[in-house]
Amino acid sequence: MQFDQLKRREFITLLGGAAAVWPLAARAQQADRMRYVGVLSGFKEGDPEAQPVMAFQQGLQELGWTDGRNIRLDYRWATADPDRIRAHATELVQSAPDAIVVDSTPAARALQQATRIVPIVFVAIADPVRTGLAVSLAHPGGNITGLTNFEASMGGKWLELLKECAPRTTRVALIFNPDTHSGQFFPLIEAAGPSLGMEPVQTPVRDAAGIEHALASLDGIPNASLIAMPDIFTTVHRALIVSLATKYRFPAVSWIRAFATDGLLMSYGVDLPDLYRRAASYVDRILKGAKPAELPVQLPTKFELVINLNSARALGLTVPAGLLATADEVIE
Repeated sequence: MQFDQLKRREFITLLGGAAAVWPLAARAQQADRMRYVGVLSGFKEGDPEAQPVMAFQQGLQELGWTDGRNIRLDYRWATADPDRIRAHATELVQSAPDAIVVDSTPAARALQQATRIVPIVFVAIADPVRTGLAVSLAHPGGNITGLTNFEASMGGKWLELLKECAPRTTRVALIFNPDTHSGQFFPLIEAAGPSLGMEPVQTPVRDAAGIEHALASLDGIPNASLIAMPDIFTTVHRALIVSLATKYRFPAVSWIRAFATDGLLMSYGVDLPDLYRRAASYVDRILKGAKPAELPVQLPTKFELVINLNSARALGLTVPAGLLATADEVIE
């Protein structure tokens, strides 16, 4: 009898010890497994401006995630093509990733339609609340959160920059694609226009032919300038926009430095590499168990002004010394 009781006690002890060890083993196996993260970008593959996307990978590495070792990154390049965006979104969701990173509003919407389960981290989405991607910035809800590139002062800042460099400007064409641009900057720009003696005009375009027609029509209007609005469509077509702005001698500003480095007069906007690096921290937290609904949408904290002095000279403009002094980069 005593022997049987002893055996029973040993069995219970072993069973309890095994129960304690099994969860630890399961957690270790879970932690050691290769994680899979999709990246759906609106840029063209190989586009130099897509380099900020690589800052996301660098940010992950700084947090201990190395592509090919403990994480697998699957990049998809949508090139601002709606059909390609939807196809890539569906494919990524069906591949059952641990998370997906996305950098355009159309692509984020496509992912939202494809899944309410897979965690999604967006980068450079201008107005996630207005577009229905988040319930609020503080409490996004659902499976989507990320970082916005919207800052209320940016719209007025573009007009101010044009006024400083091209003071004769009276009309400003706002180039955008209504299918890919959320429109959140328009009220701010239109409110700032009268005090600067400028008339902002919304100029929707949907393809390369539309861009060519819009800028050719603007050519006959005296003292005209343009703003290439924050839009993955304008970014993908920036070579054409820069070429036509140069041809018709339009002072122009846009939101990312690639426009200025490619020949546009100026760019002013968020520091994109910084946004992508910060997105890596959200993916890291999600891979460690955090829920997107619990992670507030982050606002931009770094901005950069790039001035192309060669373009200014070609336009016969003199950039004020004070403005040059505040620029993060001056191209000569």
